Amino acid sequence: MTEQPERGTWNAEPGTPASHRLSIVIVTYNSRVDLEACLHSLTSSPPAIDHEIVVVDNASGDGTPGYLRDRWPGIRLLESRINIGFASANNLAIRQTSGDFVLLLNPDTIVPLGAVDTLVQALDRSPATAVVGPRIVDAKGCAELSFGAMISPLAELRQKVLVRGNDRGVPWIRTRVERMTRRARDVDWVSGACLLIRRRDLEAVGLLDERFFMYTEDVDLCARVRATGRRILFIPDAEIVHLRGRSVATAQSATQSAYRRSHLAFYEKHHPRWAPVLKLYLKVRGLSAD
Repeated sequence: MTEQPERGTWNAEPGTPASHRLSIVIVTYNSRVDLEACLHSLTSSPPAIDHEIVVVDNASGDGTPGYLRDRWPGIRLLESRINIGFASANNLAIRQTSGDFVLLLNPDTIVPLGAVDTLVQALDRSPATAVVGPRIVDAKGCAELSFGAMISPLAELRQKVLVRGNDRGVPWIRTRVERMTRRARDVDWVSGACLLIRRRDLEAVGLLDERFFMYTEDVDLCARVRATGRRILFIPDAEIVHLRGRSVATAQSATQSAYRRSHLAFYEKHHPRWAPVLKLYLKVRGLSAD
């Protein structure tokens, strides 16, 4: 059992959150166990930068809100009566915070000491950079391919080959992903599992696009930021652990359906000529995007 966290100052005055330089936003849905480990990592070895942690509960059925109020009184909690999706829930928190930087973080992550500050320092050193993402590894320390080229049919094929081969332990793919994730680079997008963005850039593009219930909202956000002439940066110096899949393991069918809807919405927005092809592909496979 972890020690009881100290009561925070996010609500120093009733209804008036304190001002911080960094706002860490975590959207959770039925992931209380993972959330416990995530919050413990953030509070037992907290970032040096002045920060707040805001958790948005998307109508979880596992008692998350009550658990947070009892166990983590220093964490600011926002509750949604229904599951409004990842993008909408993040926007809910973003609109109620004021940090110069916003860190979007999955509840099934572990954040080691110094990782968040390294991300912030990367933005501080590069005024032209709007978004930065860390190296992400699984519980065994194997690298996850957490960045890539703008989604397109060819780019998706390449990404899927690398991701699936890496997940299955194909030696040459594992080696390639390991090598790719050891070098800082400009990329088209970084994973929303851990994504740091300047608030002014986030607000300049209108926050996250709420048509994406879950999945591809991070790629879309980065695409809109890049369209303003700003950089997206991947850095290996910051590393977090992602217990990938555990936060959605109890709702596989709904998760897959949400992915298909977001995937199709992404193509309708960014590649409208390819959207009918994707619809036909889903129909032939007997998969619904509704």
